[in-house]
Amino acid sequence: MSNSDETLLDRPIWSALTTSQKHLAEGSTRALRYPVAMTPFADMVDVSAASFAALGELLSGSQVAVLFTPEPVDVPDGFKVVLAESGEQMIGSPADSPLRDAEIVTLGAADVPAMMALTELTKPGPFAARTHELGTFLGIRAGGELVAMAGERMKPGNFTEMTAVCVHPAHRGRGYAQALLAAVARQIEARGEIPFLHVFSSNASAIALYQRQGMTIRRRLYVTALMKQE
Repeated sequence: MSNSDETLLDRPIWSALTTSQKHLAEGSTRALRYPVAMTPFADMVDVSAASFAALGELLSGSQVAVLFTPEPVDVPDGFKVVLAESGEQMIGSPADSPLRDAEIVTLGAADVPAMMALTELTKPGPFAARTHELGTFLGIRAGGELVAMAGERMKPGNFTEMTAVCVHPAHRGRGYAQALLAAVARQIEARGEIPFLHVFSSNASAIALYQRQGMTIRRRLYVTALMKQE
């Protein structure tokens, strides 16, 4: 299978952890996950009882595993579903969107507290203390405060996921999300990779924004968050 084969995106978590990010993978031949301090994403080679058992062995206490799968997951006894939603997987090259009144900066380890605070406020999806290590994150500051950001997360083969696109509520309507998304896409393409992203199916405004920027819906995926039953 080629690393530019779009079928890698049908199971993006498994594909990433067996290709470009296999150095991060924790688990076995049946179930893999990212380090929990990076993201709760995990997946299995199939949905057999043996694979679910292997996934369960990776979880301890109240840890949650988040799956992105091409079909809804039938979760067996021993697990509790804490979220089951559908999401749209979008692919393409967002149009450039220059800013006139703000500067885009690269974020690093020193910015983690501000990144955590912004994602806690805006809820773009899972963001942990080491999520920024998955790829380059870009941000915009106003008055010294981080008010917008976007970055990279999963890397299945030659594809790179754009993630954590978020803007402080007091700074929306200024084109920050569009500009950051375009900037992240340009850095992905500069490496010869293909940008894509995920958005919950219910988030019509975000889907419309991404479509206006030239991205298209590739397929629907199912997002299942589960934990071991006590």
